[in-house]
Amino acid sequence: MQVTPTLTEGLKRSFTVVIPAADLQGRCDARLAEVARDVKLPGFRPGKVPASVVKQRFGESVQAEVTEKLVQESVKSLLEERDIRPAMQPKVEIVSGGTEGKPFEFTLEMEILPEIPTPDMAGTKLTRYSAKVADEVVDKALAEVAQRNRKFETVDENRPAGKGDVLNVNFVGKKDGVPFDGGTAEDVNVEIGGAGFIPGFAEQMEGMKPGEERTITVTFPENYQAKELAGQEATFEIKANALKKPVDPTIDDEFAKSLGLEGVEQMRKLIAEQAEGEYKQLSRMRIKRDLLDILSEKVDFEAPQSMVDAEFGQIWSRIEAERKNGSLDEKDAAKDEETLRADYRRIAERRVKLGLLLAELGRKQDIQVSQEELLSAMQQEARRYPGQEQAVFEFFTKNPQAIDTLRGPILEDKVVDYLIELAEVTDKEVTAEELANIPDAD
Repeated sequence: MQVTPTLTEGLKRSFTVVIPAADLQGRCDARLAEVARDVKLPGFRPGKVPASVVKQRFGESVQAEVTEKLVQESVKSLLEERDIRPAMQPKVEIVSGGTEGKPFEFTLEMEILPEIPTPDMAGTKLTRYSAKVADEVVDKALAEVAQRNRKFETVDENRPAGKGDVLNVNFVGKKDGVPFDGGTAEDVNVEIGGAGFIPGFAEQMEGMKPGEERTITVTFPENYQAKELAGQEATFEIKANALKKPVDPTIDDEFAKSLGLEGVEQMRKLIAEQAEGEYKQLSRMRIKRDLLDILSEKVDFEAPQSMVDAEFGQIWSRIEAERKNGSLDEKDAAKDEETLRADYRRIAERRVKLGLLLAELGRKQDIQVSQEELLSAMQQEARRYPGQEQAVFEFFTKNPQAIDTLRGPILEDKVVDYLIELAEVTDKEVTAEELANIPDAD
């Protein structure tokens, strides 16, 4: 194999690889001989098919198979011999297929990983913020649970529905005078002025009395999930059945037992434990963000543009989706296209650099992800798909690259833990609001 470097520019590398035609032909002949031993063709005994017939029937597919394997082996050998670590999958282009006695030739293009310096963590100071779960937080959560489980009592007096009242209604939705799918329902409780319906739906029922009928006109939001209704005007024929008022249950042991718990104290304990878990996650996110900011200032190197392009592409796809459905952040929505692209390009480059830095630190410190940790991550992922757990496990078993998507975040967290141990950490108790106030990355 003859290897000729054709480009060495920054992180870009290109090579031309030439393999003698005799080498390729020898591999093809050997593979055809293997095929001939096993192939079964009508009119021939097993293993007795003439070589010319085997070549005629299988020569093209065998050459493709051998060529692919030869390229893979050659690329692997080239990278190992020259100690090259490509940033992404190298691009291979066949120049000559090695037919008619000509050498087999292909080009190889890639970006390599940069030299990544090890940051000096001496004197690094971090603050680990924490917060206690206040009784007010538990009380508020209990009230929300009670509200979600409230009952509705019929109001005997014949009066118009006002804000806060609940009107039990039947309705038929129509577009251009024709009922549409999902637009008809009966015995639906609608809180006047409440959330959960399209804008203008519940509001226009204010003042209705039981037995009254009314036709209202609404416009569906542009980002409505049913595409055929998004941004469209529709009418709803409403019939009020009964006027009701919401009644929150008394928060006592009987209420807790109706939810399958032993009593109120267990409810409070479970709510507090959940809040503590959320606070710990926020604390972790805060100290990790501060650490990454420090690393970003301490170490700088050239990022492979192919990796930045790929990261930016993922980010920009999300931005375009948010812009299309109207959920784009207000600050981003106010920016022009060029500024928005430049901002997220910087974010993509930061992410790539920090990801490479953490991966390199993990490699140098020989930080590994255990099989137990991967299994735990797989189980956690499987729990997101109730009833399909076995299918999730089979997917990861058959797709090693998918397992890498689990390994990466675990390794990153272990490297972050290692770096936090090297720093001088000060614990500080703050309010829950202060803990949640995580600043955006620069």
